[in-house]
Amino acid sequence: MSEKKIAIFPASGKLGGSTYNHLLKLVDPKDVILISRNPDKNEPKLKEAGVTTRAADYDKPETLEHAFGGASELMLISYASIEHEHRYNAHKAAIDAARRSGVTHVTYSSLAFGGDCKPFSHAFVLQAHLDTERYLAMLASEDKSFTYTAIREGLYSESYPLYTAFFDIANPVEEIKIPHDGSGPGIAWAKIDELGEATAKLVAQHAKAPGGYELLNKTVLLSGPRVWTLAESVQAIAKELGKPVVIRKVSVDEYVNQPSVQSAMTYGSGNMAKDWATVFEAIQAGETAVVSPLLANVLGREPEPFDVTVRGLIAGL
Repeated sequence: MSEKKIAIFPASGKLGGSTYNHLLKLVDPKDVILISRNPDKNEPKLKEAGVTTRAADYDKPETLEHAFGGASELMLISYASIEHEHRYNAHKAAIDAARRSGVTHVTYSSLAFGGDCKPFSHAFVLQAHLDTERYLAMLASEDKSFTYTAIREGLYSESYPLYTAFFDIANPVEEIKIPHDGSGPGIAWAKIDELGEATAKLVAQHAKAPGGYELLNKTVLLSGPRVWTLAESVQAIAKELGKPVVIRKVSVDEYVNQPSVQSAMTYGSGNMAKDWATVFEAIQAGETAVVSPLLANVLGREPEPFDVTVRGLIAGL
């Protein structure tokens, strides 16, 4: 059994689940550690294949202390929230615990705001990611035995409700009220499972040849194959539904006071709808309208277009 293992934390959720499912096809399952709040939910066949499963929770830092033992590489999936300080502190605690356990390379799932990997964003949701990227860069500069790769994962095609006032394809409305007119720079949407597949391939590339890995101490972007304006995105959804749907620009206050937005943007720290609304400023500034060839290059094929993914979602209703 290899002494060097790859840990994934949290090994749950859509991106984490996709990443480990693809990774297990690329490396020996005995060299994989899956860490999540509820490891018993992992399928028995994973354990039968030799995968190590462990319990740990971002919100219980004491559980992180021994979660990463035996791993030399960590795939760190970001904390599931749009919060800033709490989210960053959760990332930092996991990174610190991993390093104390002997992890020497961290691949981190950041987010595709900030344009072409710029260290600034109008979007509140990116601020914890930016802090985490900076922390990883600082660690790598201070300790030459430690390296990282920050992957700004493209905005999920499946996450279009986040940018359309939580539009529900099962109960569609005719008018989407957002603080944006739908024109101008848009979003280079990317399918979740293709992001997971590419992320797994990058993790495996580093594990197999760390010395020749070209993305050491870099922040890189995975994006879909083209940019869709918000209006085009809504038109694609409406076409697949066979129903008329349009965007109506409203004020930020009117946007955040919609019941669908209020409900979706309430966390333990309170309602964050106004913080979330900053994504529309970021989109307008062109932060999500960058197409990178990296996703296609790593997949070895053209990524799935947004409208094809939407068609599949609607067909699955």
